[in-house]
Amino acid sequence: MEKVISLAIVSVVMLTILAACGSNNANMNANTAANKPSGEAATNKPENGGTEETSKITGDVVFLTNRTDMIDKQYTDYEKRFEEKYPGVDLKFEAITDYDKTLKIRIASGDFPDVVFTPTIPNAELPNYFAPLDDIAFSGDIHFKDLKAQEGKMYGVSSGGSTVGIVYNKKAFEKAGITALPKTYDEFLAALQKLKDAGIVPLASNFKDKWPLDTWVYDIPTLIGGASDHQNKRAESDTPYTLDNAYGKSWGILRELYTRGFLEADVNSTNWEQSKKDVASGKFGMYLLGNWVINQVIENGAAAEDIGFFPFPSDNSGEAKAPLNPDFFYAVNKGGNVEAGKAFVQWMIEESGYDDFAGFIPTLKAKESKLPQLAEFNGFSPKFFEPASPVDAATQIQNKAQLDQAAVVQEFVLSKDPQKVLDKVNTAWAKAKKDLGL
Repeated sequence: MEKVISLAIVSVVMLTILAACGSNNANMNANTAANKPSGEAATNKPENGGTEETSKITGDVVFLTNRTDMIDKQYTDYEKRFEEKYPGVDLKFEAITDYDKTLKIRIASGDFPDVVFTPTIPNAELPNYFAPLDDIAFSGDIHFKDLKAQEGKMYGVSSGGSTVGIVYNKKAFEKAGITALPKTYDEFLAALQKLKDAGIVPLASNFKDKWPLDTWVYDIPTLIGGASDHQNKRAESDTPYTLDNAYGKSWGILRELYTRGFLEADVNSTNWEQSKKDVASGKFGMYLLGNWVINQVIENGAAAEDIGFFPFPSDNSGEAKAPLNPDFFYAVNKGGNVEAGKAFVQWMIEESGYDDFAGFIPTLKAKESKLPQLAEFNGFSPKFFEPASPVDAATQIQNKAQLDQAAVVQEFVLSKDPQKVLDKVNTAWAKAKKDLGL
């Protein structure tokens, strides 16, 4: 579904892009006692903290996060503030990389932390592992409460939202002589060439890190095809990946940028953390990512006024288009400290300030984003594409085929014969579809 809206109400929508693996429910009741309420933990907290209501919530709570950069920094402040409100709770943060894969392994073992981000599993499997969150009394309506729902119950709460476009360094553009922001694909290519000629790496792809390539799997195909349900429609075909459909055209753009030397000099040795410093300094000109990266670039040395944001021109129509995305969804382990976990989720949404720190569009509908770059983005009057609820059949086929789409993008871009890459993927897809009887 698509709508034309302004970023003044971008916070009314975000888009889900999650789909992938499931795991069995074995040993889900074997969660460790450390995740359950403990009266002992309450005795170690200040006697004058919290209120009568918040003091009823006790025990240890562990949040498993992907934000390794926030450990011993912002999370230290979150821990202090949360425990002041809930003096009977001992909050801990655990950060991991390769988040989805690692979490699925831990879920399959039956022992995983109290609060996590929902793994990429079909919605039908969410009740196997997570507690319903409908009884959290948020101060107002929230976005996307139906996207991680099953049989009328909500199992995930979005941590924030974003749109996707070009995050750019204004000083790099000035140095390259770019006087107008590109509104067509040809103008975009011309801007890339000017940056390259000025000795600036035009676009940071973070190719090696792989996860940044998800933009080319989910967002750019949405813009090219004019619809956000392309991941679901894969279930209707034995050959969902072709050179002339939204996937082939999207990946073909990245392949063109690579072959023309508009990406990093060695895409196989890119570094995500360093790239933020390089965009901040103007060594790199642009990212194609969400508004969530803007604050991270600023934190790495850029002046806020030197970082801008505009829609990615995926074609030559001159029409600005953009997706709307939720970020990860909080979920509470049904075998863990459920009440304290729910309290933490509510606190993260309403009181932590994480959405402003991360540069997100807030989950609470009544709350407005403080990110000035979104106003610039909105000045292009883009057409926004809203989310399509995931279809489990497509997720099941992808799981059965063990398909890593971002890895396919890598292979497609580097291959001398990208058609062979698509043939291989389509063969595995068709076999998985047949084996599942779909």
